[in-house]
Amino acid sequence: MTSTFLIVQIALSIAITISVLLQKSSSIGLGAYSGSNESVFGAKGPTGFLAKATFTLAFAFVVNTLVLGYLYTSSNSASVTDTLVPANNIAVPAVPVTKQETTPVAPAAPTTK
Repeated sequence: MTSTFLIVQIALSIAITISVLLQKSSSIGLGAYSGSNESVFGAKGPTGFLAKATFTLAFAFVVNTLVLGYLYTSSNSASVTDTLVPANNIAVPAVPVTKQETTPVAPAAPTTK
């Protein structure tokens, strides 16, 4: 199920990128190729259509992202810390302490006269 939503997410990201690049900008960009489509989209050209399409695609992208996030968190409910702390809250036995011998103190630094 998540793989289907992931494929849709990739397709939506590509479609959003294309729709943004086709819009007219101050430097025209790829919008120069959409100049001949004025008869198909109306008198204003594709500007209104591409803006609405971009908004719709962006809304679908956000909804799909939320669904993917929910599905991933519900399928992976275990945490890394669950493996570190026992589930039944039993105290973990401490490492046995061995009697350590007294360690010698480091010699003092030599004095110069």
